[in-house]
Amino acid sequence: MDTELARTFLAVISAGSFIDAAELLNVTQSTVSARIQNLEQQLGCALFVRNKAGVSLTPSGRQFQKHAAMLVRTVELARNDVGVPRGFRAAISIGGRFGLWEQLLIKWLPAMRAAAPDISLRAEIGFEADLMQGLMEGRIDIGVMYAPQSRPGLLVEPLLEDRLVLVSTNPESSAIPSGDYVYNDWGPEFYARHSASYPDYTGAALTANIGWLGLQHILSNGGSGYFPARLVAPHVANGRLHHIRGALEFSLPAYLVSHAEADKETIGVALDSLRQYARQYSFS
Repeated sequence: MDTELARTFLAVISAGSFIDAAELLNVTQSTVSARIQNLEQQLGCALFVRNKAGVSLTPSGRQFQKHAAMLVRTVELARNDVGVPRGFRAAISIGGRFGLWEQLLIKWLPAMRAAAPDISLRAEIGFEADLMQGLMEGRIDIGVMYAPQSRPGLLVEPLLEDRLVLVSTNPESSAIPSGDYVYNDWGPEFYARHSASYPDYTGAALTANIGWLGLQHILSNGGSGYFPARLVAPHVANGRLHHIRGALEFSLPAYLVSHAEADKETIGVALDSLRQYARQYSFS
């Protein structure tokens, strides 16, 4: 069976519809439909129930899901085994949100290298949808993200909790989002709590889907915004940013996602190292 068909099948599950899967795979919707139809013909059964809300798996589709994931993962494992750099016993791919790499995962990398110098690491940046798809396909061994989705065969566990604080270049800035406020998209949970906390807030002149963009804009042009306390701590210490007195704070939990049947001798080492580093790291 062509692994591209299995990848497309998993993409539809991850995205929830043929249209969103097409965007995820960067192909046309007709291509996705043709691949699924081809797959259903090969298997001799329907895999999805189509409806206005998207798609849902048939009993046969649920049964095939574990085989599709195993097929794709086997191919990726074979590719990784063949492609392990000389001098290393294994290779691990870890993906995370940009905000979790900055000031956190990037500092964990040397700790992991010291703990397992015979394991080669591949680091990737992505949003939740990309990271979850990579995990489903086996391209990514470990994902660190804010809003993971529950998927068969994957384990999701709390890793740490970021504290989002309102900072500004102006120490007298209002505790209520105002004209120079930059809205940083920290995910759907933050959006819901932000909306409930500031019901009169009508929207920012600038919205950033990556916190780093919002932070660089504020540092260069002035303004305020919500950021993880650990991320802005150096700028607060040198006086470029200021905590706004009386401003609300929000918690932002981050999660560790891995394969349920991950190799304990390789992936397990990295997971243990990440857990230990997160416990020791200061997030205040």
